[in-house]
Amino acid sequence: MEGRLLTVLVCLVSTVAIVNAGDPYFFHTWNVTYGTASPLGVPQKVILINGQFPGPNLNSTSNNNVVINVFNHLDEPFLLTWSGIQHRKNCWQDGVAGTSCPIPAGQNFTYHFQPKDQIGSYFYYPTTSLHRFAGGFGGLRVNSRLLIPVPYADPEDDYTVLLGDWYTAGHTALKNFLDSGRTLGLPNGVLINGKSGKVGGKNEPLFTMKPGKTYKYRLCNVGFKSTLNFRIQNHKMKLVEMEGSHVIQNDYDSLDVHVGQCFSVLVTANQAAKDYYMVASTRFLKKELSTVGVIRYEGSNVQASTELPKAPVGWAWSLNQFRSFRWNLTSNAARPNPQGSYHYGKINITRSIKLVNSKSVVDGKVRFGFNGVSHVDTETPLKLAEYFQMSEKVFKYNVIKDEPAAKITALTVQPNVLNITFRTFVEIIFENHEKTMQSFHLDGYSFFAVASEPGRWTPEKRENYNLLDAVSRHTVQVYPKSWSAILLTFDNAGMWNIRSENLERKYLGEQLYVSVLSPEKSLRDEYNIPLNTNLCGIVKGLPLPAHYS
Repeated sequence: MEGRLLTVLVCLVSTVAIVNAGDPYFFHTWNVTYGTASPLGVPQKVILINGQFPGPNLNSTSNNNVVINVFNHLDEPFLLTWSGIQHRKNCWQDGVAGTSCPIPAGQNFTYHFQPKDQIGSYFYYPTTSLHRFAGGFGGLRVNSRLLIPVPYADPEDDYTVLLGDWYTAGHTALKNFLDSGRTLGLPNGVLINGKSGKVGGKNEPLFTMKPGKTYKYRLCNVGFKSTLNFRIQNHKMKLVEMEGSHVIQNDYDSLDVHVGQCFSVLVTANQAAKDYYMVASTRFLKKELSTVGVIRYEGSNVQASTELPKAPVGWAWSLNQFRSFRWNLTSNAARPNPQGSYHYGKINITRSIKLVNSKSVVDGKVRFGFNGVSHVDTETPLKLAEYFQMSEKVFKYNVIKDEPAAKITALTVQPNVLNITFRTFVEIIFENHEKTMQSFHLDGYSFFAVASEPGRWTPEKRENYNLLDAVSRHTVQVYPKSWSAILLTFDNAGMWNIRSENLERKYLGEQLYVSVLSPEKSLRDEYNIPLNTNLCGIVKGLPLPAHYS
């Protein structure tokens, strides 16, 4: 009876909070449809969630049960991921091709997850096909419970700022372009919350501030390939959080936000009462693209100055900014466990994996990959094949070596899955031999981004690691001809995606999965497959395996 009541509530209630003896439940119903919008002044087909582009902000508090019933009204399968949410013991809710069958056209699927104590700023987006090029993304925030204070006073208001580059071609045309073997050119523009503003134009304010008050701005780069520098005329930004970790609070004139990353900053309305421009401009591209959005002081009728603050030049500036980020060790907010130990730098590394990204032509078509393998998604999700003990029919483990060849000249196209022993402390080095900017993300975890340097990595480089207060996060950038190193404990059982946040590169193979299996096979380490899971591929129609006890 209880399960039937839950189903009825999910289907009929849009957003209702039900509090019981346990953690509260919040129910949402999302309708995914096509619509028309003109983000850059050109009408184009976009993906709407409940009629909105970008989609609605998903507002939650740590340990809330978030239940979202997603109805797919598109003409093709659809899937959402919750970027940065760790889904402890629950990769079934991750929403990527390696763990989940997509929602068929005309059908629905109900996600159910708990953010746990991941207080911070995130976003969600589609992972099927190239749907992200059409929209379907939105902000996701995890607020603090009262018993977990954050290291700053409550702001007057809390604003989500979704930054991203944008193409005027539709997602289907872009997919056909990539499938034909070519790569995409430069984006056509930059958006802030789905809009493009012009200096001196009649821009309606995106946000308002009361003089003397302090506001939180959550900055997320939801774009496809471009690092974006964000700045506000005449205002400093105090960085307080990134990707679920509170940081030492430094003031910045501007911030480089790499693809997939989210920062939270505090901005005080301490200037003359008028309008001010927010500016977002691309970095590390041959041509700079930019846009503006207006912040209005309450009661102002004075337009913003047309003199915009300039963006920094060169990637050395960006690297130095990355090195200025430090974890706030005195904050009372939650820490990842056991990675969150104050002494993570003293844990012995049990395995070191170097991932070198590369580009090659396979059968006349451009592909990208790691360590000589270009990943291809399978009809049967990897996790389902593994859970049903049929993995040998779908993929092979460890087709790449932990130490790649000195020179990678070709790519093999096949599923790329690493098997990593449960609860081992692992070092991963992302090494970029190309002249382009890279950004990489790991699902299911936060990791310590301990170093980023020019050149090639060698074991001696460990002497330069920050082993005290590196920020615990889920995305790390790698500069041209450079490397970045991360440390983490693989203590979250499941199948987890490591991917390029450059959507073009990810779609064409620059991703892999890590399988973390618990030898116990018990609910202590991993949840059972949900009863509402869609089954596809070779497991379609099969009875579910016996549940863990």
